[in-house]
Amino acid sequence: MKNVFIIGCGLLGSSLVRRIKKKKVAKKIFIYEKSKSNISKIKRLKLPGTIVKSLKDGVINSDIIIFCTPMSEYKNIILKINKNLTSKHIVTDIGSSKQRSLKMIKKILKKNIFWISSHPITGSEVSGPEHGKQDLFENKWCILIKDKKTNLKHLQSLNSFWKKMGSKIVLMTSEKHDKIFSITSHLPHLIAYNLVKSAQDFEKKQKYDLIKYSAGGLRDFSRIAASNEIMWRDIFFHNKTNISKAIDLFIKNLNNFKKDIIAKNNKSILKKLSQTKQVRTKIIKLKQDIDKPDFGRN
Repeated sequence: MKNVFIIGCGLLGSSLVRRIKKKKVAKKIFIYEKSKSNISKIKRLKLPGTIVKSLKDGVINSDIIIFCTPMSEYKNIILKINKNLTSKHIVTDIGSSKQRSLKMIKKILKKNIFWISSHPITGSEVSGPEHGKQDLFENKWCILIKDKKTNLKHLQSLNSFWKKMGSKIVLMTSEKHDKIFSITSHLPHLIAYNLVKSAQDFEKKQKYDLIKYSAGGLRDFSRIAASNEIMWRDIFFHNKTNISKAIDLFIKNLNNFKKDIIAKNNKSILKKLSQTKQVRTKIIKLKQDIDKPDFGRN
């Protein structure tokens, strides 16, 4: 792989830039970033790569193009670079929702251009190039979306690229992807946002200064709820059907918990609590987290 073009240099984009440089994956790295604040940070941090002023310059000089922007920006960017894309370009993204975005992409993307969507399962509640890490993708899953028309040569190249980023690769359809992540990622974030909002509403209504008494539960949910609001708005809107079904399931289970609590149904609630504890054990066993208490906080 000769040259890589990163469109959007926030947390994940800057982490890619750092990793590409460390592993010598590309001869040249080009960066397009529209935020003046982020551009200043990139320069101050002396991140490897050449900042280009136009999308065209990045496209015509690169072999692989990676969209690292919120999904709501995809359409505008594609329309600007369409005429400069060739069938040799490998185009991908790192978005967290796939079906709706891919439908839009296929509709407006120039013919004979191959877009293969990626989803590295990593990130943080913080955003911006100053928070990027070169090992952010190390031993993390990266989903590559494969369908009947996927260019297998480009898929192989992307597979190789993400492995060099440190990721473990799995292939799946966009439909399966969005169903899975509506439960494992999108719903938890939505719950976190709603829980923190509920705490704010409670505090306002009761006139209690309760935030300073935040226990571990609210504290940990507040970390998730501090995530980038533009990115998560886009995810919620793009995967609205699956997320709506996940919300319905959550409400059903929440109501069952409520019934058990009101009825003081000891057997039923203990069964639920003990069963759900098993998920944490499985997550640790699969090395998706460490087994230290309180997430290893000092």
